[in-house]
Amino acid sequence: MQFPADLKYTTHDEWVRVEGDLIVLGITDHAQDAMGDIVFVDLPEVGDTFDADEPIAEIESSKAVAEIFAPVAVEVVEVNEALDGDEEKVNTAPYGEGWLVKLRPTDGADLSALLDAEAYQAQLG
Repeated sequence: MQFPADLKYTTHDEWVRVEGDLIVLGITDHAQDAMGDIVFVDLPEVGDTFDADEPIAEIESSKAVAEIFAPVAVEVVEVNEALDGDEEKVNTAPYGEGWLVKLRPTDGADLSALLDAEAYQAQLG
């Protein structure tokens, strides 16, 4: 399983990549492996806003339905429309083409509480 060191992680099995003033959000390799084959992704609309730890999306697999949570207070600036009809990208490239949304943290949003790769792996047990 991969845990890229250049990413931050949440306790909800999501990864965060900082790109300038935006963050890209997806699910971890561990999460996609545990879920099995992803069959549906329900993403928010561009312009939607969410508070930290508020559900922003849903992923359905052959085994389960999982909510995706905002890592901090955010506004949605882009959704990965390439996943529509090609949801398996979340399984095959969770840290690449399988990203879910691009978000703009709202004023005062603090990413420092997110986990680094080592801390994320440790909390998995």
